[in-house]
Formats: sequence, C-alpha cells, structure tokens
Amino acid sequence: MPRRKTFRVYSWNVNGLRSVVKKGFFDWLKGARADVVGLQETRAWPEQLAPEVRRPPRWYSAFATAERKGYSGVGLYARREPDAVETSLGVPEFDAEGRVQIARFGALTIANVYFPNGSGKDRDHSRVPYKLDFYRRLFEVLEPARAAGERVLVMGDFNTAHREVDLARPKSNQKTSGFLPEEREELDRWLESGWTDTFRHHHPEREGAYTWWSQRFGVRERNVGWRIDMVLASPGALPFLQKARIHAKVMGSDHCPISVDLEPGVLEG
Repeated sequence: MPRRKTFRVYSWNVNGLRSVVKKGFFDWLKGARADVVGLQETRAWPEQLAPEVRRPPRWYSAFATAERKGYSGVGLYARREPDAVETSLGVPEFDAEGRVQIARFGALTIANVYFPNGSGKDRDHSRVPYKLDFYRRLFEVLEPARAAGERVLVMGDFNTAHREVDLARPKSNQKTSGFLPEEREELDRWLESGWTDTFRHHHPEREGAYTWWSQRFGVRERNVGWRIDMVLASPGALPFLQKARIHAKVMGSDHCPISVDLEPGVLEG
C-alpha cells in the first residue's frame, strides 16, 4: 500500500453529537479522508450515544463530558489509537465542564478544546473572567511542550474572533463577547508567544471566511458570520503544515468543520 502523503486533522463544533448524526455526520466522515476528528459541544454522555456512534467501526473514539447533562463536552475520532489522552487541566471548575482532550500521536500532540463562551445566562459578560482564566490555564499546560520545540496543535471552537476581518460586522460587535478587547488580547498573547493561526498563515487577509453563523433565518445564506474555530500550530509543528481550510458548505451545525493537512512525518520522532 502506498504511503499517504497527508495526515489530515479536522475540528468541528457539532452543537450536539446526537443531533448532527441524524443530519448525516457519518456520511460526511466517510468522505472526509480524516485521520483525526476533534468535536466540540458534543452535549452527550457516552452512555447516551448509540453503539455505532460511541464506537464506530475502524475508528478509535474517546469522549470528555461535563458533569451537567446535555452541556459542553468534546469527542475524538481517530484512525489510530493515541498513545495517551489527558482530559484534565488540574482545575476542578474547568474539568467539570469537559472541555479538553490532549491526545498524543507519536511526536504530535493534538489538543481538542471547546473554549468557554463569555456570555452569561442574561447575555451579559459574566463568564468572561472564567473564559480568560481557562485560556490562561490551557496556555500554562501546553507551554512547556511549545517552548521545548515539540509538535503541538490546539484546535477547536475558541469562541473569539481575533481581528476585524474575522467577522462580518466588527463595528456593531465591539461590545459583544467573542470580540471584546480583552478576549482578542488573550489571542494576541498566544500568537506573540509563538503559536501560529494556521488559516491566516495561508490566507492572511481573506475576507468572508467564517466558521459560525447565527441560526436566525437567512444569516448563513448571506454569510454574516464569525471565524471563531481555529487550529493553532506550535513552532515545532508549523514546518509540517501543508494546508488549512474552512469547509463552509458542510451543514449539520451552526458551525462548519475546519481542517489542516500535515506531512505524515509530523508523527515521527
């Protein structure tokens, strides 16, 4: 069998795994040519999933769930079993929401992350401090590997648009969580510390490239969206990057999948 030329990694906030399965998730997966798929906002405990969803044939699967039923959660499907998977940030109030899977595949570490939204129940900014603390704790956990030159990807729903080009209506969202100065500054800190936004690495100023759209009628059709789903690469992983894409035509969620293609040698130490 010829050696594959690409190691393909997807990230997708599915806004409910059971829901997206009913909308054709596994049909999409069959054609995606994926090696690893990280899902966010799965909103299900494993025992609530049908057997073929919990353990699909020829896929390794793992899930991290919130203590609260029907909330948050991340999931991982992979063609090969990872060498290790960590789901704790060592902070109980973060771990209780099931937002992180850090999986190691040979020399490559992939963090599949559902970053918190800063909006509270009353659509205020009451969760912004929690969100920023989460960002900072994850940064601390990953910093030793990044600083040591290891190959690391951080992917998921970051719940923050970084620059004005990353949302359709920046001027009217200056005071909206997801585009607040302090949220954007936290992303600045990551990038200034050496992480690379893989999509912007290949498409520095592309406009209209969004990954999330409000479910209000006609919003997605008019492409009034936000780019809040990203894959960040450490300096050690960046040389292996081939492509970074947004799959805006894939339906089933209010988010669309994103992907990166890497040289398969990224796995080899």
